[in-house]
Amino acid sequence: MTNGEHRKLKISCLRYNPQEPGAAPRMQTYELEEADGMTLFIALNEIREKQDASLQFDFVCRAGICGSCAMMINGRPGLACRTQTKDLPASFTLAPLPVFELIADLSVNTGKWMRAMSERLQTWVHMKSAEVDLKRIEERMEPELAEEIYLLDRCIECGCCVAGCGSARMREDFIGAVGINKIARFRLDPRDARTDGDYYEVIGDDSGVFGCMSLLACHDVCPKDLPLQTQLAFIRRKMAALGWK
Repeated sequence: MTNGEHRKLKISCLRYNPQEPGAAPRMQTYELEEADGMTLFIALNEIREKQDASLQFDFVCRAGICGSCAMMINGRPGLACRTQTKDLPASFTLAPLPVFELIADLSVNTGKWMRAMSERLQTWVHMKSAEVDLKRIEERMEPELAEEIYLLDRCIECGCCVAGCGSARMREDFIGAVGINKIARFRLDPRDARTDGDYYEVIGDDSGVFGCMSLLACHDVCPKDLPLQTQLAFIRRKMAALGWK
């Protein structure tokens, strides 16, 4: 590419709608001219607007906040809105995230999986009093602790960590790094009445921390750069110190 010329992109998308009787998965290739600053999200919208309105994929915020546009980009989980085409070869493939229920083409139902995981782990603050006094002034939290909690709260539940996880491919009940991260977050919260034993009870088996094969792809592919490796190691050390078996 010279003299300001733009590349011709060839984007091969996995096409399959399980709601269509007799449909079979297939690859479909689209060609378009790359533009300066083009993201994969922009490219997909151009394809849908100018070439194929039937192509299904998800998006909401376009700013790496909602996690809706997560997909497999050349075999690696990532966000379409955060991926620039200049960082990809001229020919590349797109596929839906594995593990999650397929809606159609590049669209999957991450919400169903995330809700089931959250209900199983009860990922909400268990208040120390039975009745919440709405007039009560919130207890002061040290800035350092608030920052630690905020860091873990930055998870957007995009599903990239689950899609890149070897254990999640083999165990349907594996909570993934997103579940471990949530337990670590609520363990830090001084408003939560649960004990270490309560937290570890729900993740202290092969569907939790001991099911992790420590491949740590979750840490590598997280678009928010969460310290997933650190949290996993921290919880394992704490459980070992408690004599957890």
